[in-house]
Amino acid sequence: MPSDAISRRSLLVGVAGLSAVRRAAAQSSGFDIDGFVHDVRQARTETDAQRAVEEILQRAVSEPNRILAAIGEPQEAGIHPIYRADDLTILNVVWAPMMVLLPHNHNMWASIGIYTGREDNILWAPQRDRVTATGAASLSARQVLGLPAEAIHSVTNPIGRLTGAIHIYGGDFFAPGRSEWDAETLQERPWDLDSARSEFAKAARRFAAVPD
Repeated sequence: MPSDAISRRSLLVGVAGLSAVRRAAAQSSGFDIDGFVHDVRQARTETDAQRAVEEILQRAVSEPNRILAAIGEPQEAGIHPIYRADDLTILNVVWAPMMVLLPHNHNMWASIGIYTGREDNILWAPQRDRVTATGAASLSARQVLGLPAEAIHSVTNPIGRLTGAIHIYGGDFFAPGRSEWDAETLQERPWDLDSARSEFAKAARRFAAVPD
């Protein structure tokens, strides 16, 4: 794991990093980040944890302006941790315009809620020594997508502005042992966190270089 990786213990990186002004805005917006994390943690203990988590996520993204008031308009592509534990990860994922992420798995259930922009998912399934596309799901603001633990998907932001999404995983998103599939050959290889972060960084630089 890279040296800048967050600790494996549970923590609220996103909340702790908010300025006093932003925390006040979060309170006045009606979207309580601490309360959201608490509710998701409680839902994680339910028998049908993913369904319970998605009910909370759906309520949150149904009022995207409140989320934007609490955490701000997306400014830069990246994977921004909000909460991390062995059994739960909450991320604020920001996609640069026209960004594409390779097919990959999670080995845990995942629930995605869009609060601004759009996220297109292609769904894949193993077929002999590669994967083949089996479906797609297009998400806009206020929409939620649930992926089962065995899912393989790739992600594209097809619009000309940043897309912001809350991603919730039923495990440690940053743990090793996952796979991704090559863009050209569609053959499996180990998932590389550094490579994924590099893709977000390159996409952010491309976006910053585009003139208004």
